[in-house]
Amino acid sequence: MQEPQAPTPYALKDTFGPLGNFLLAAARLMAIVGGLIFVGLVLMSIISIVGRKTMGFVVPGDVEVLQMLAACAAASFFPYCHLLHGDVKVDFFTHNLSQRTLWCMDAIGSLLVGGFGALIAWRSWAGAMTVKDAGETSMILAWPVWIPQALMVPGFLLLAIAGFYMFLHQLNMAARGRP
Repeated sequence: MQEPQAPTPYALKDTFGPLGNFLLAAARLMAIVGGLIFVGLVLMSIISIVGRKTMGFVVPGDVEVLQMLAACAAASFFPYCHLLHGDVKVDFFTHNLSQRTLWCMDAIGSLLVGGFGALIAWRSWAGAMTVKDAGETSMILAWPVWIPQALMVPGFLLLAIAGFYMFLHQLNMAARGRP
């Protein structure tokens, strides 16, 4: 029987500097807040569903709240996932490459993640400001739609920073030849 291997050669062995540790702490806090938002959404949905089936009570605008806050909460998980190498990787063709080559390839992937995070943060903010200028509100609760859209921006912004940090970190590891 073969022992399970870590998803990457340096998983659980990364040693970040002060900036990396700060990013990891911020990403962890953001993920915890996102998880608490999801727990609240689940409780709200249970109350609404059970209330609808048993007492005729419905949480007004439950679907609107779920749609708005789930997007914000989901965006908060990406930076933490990336810093812990939790991204989906298909290493069918690369599993036999040297550790240094894998670090270089992962560095390129992190650079792309950083660029993607920056692009999505920018466009999310631009979209939120456009919706704000239009004065769009949700149909049932009449909540301003731009607020939950703007609340997605910190998650994507931190993803961009984490991606760029990991790019430099992984290049540094490749240059040194060790984590």
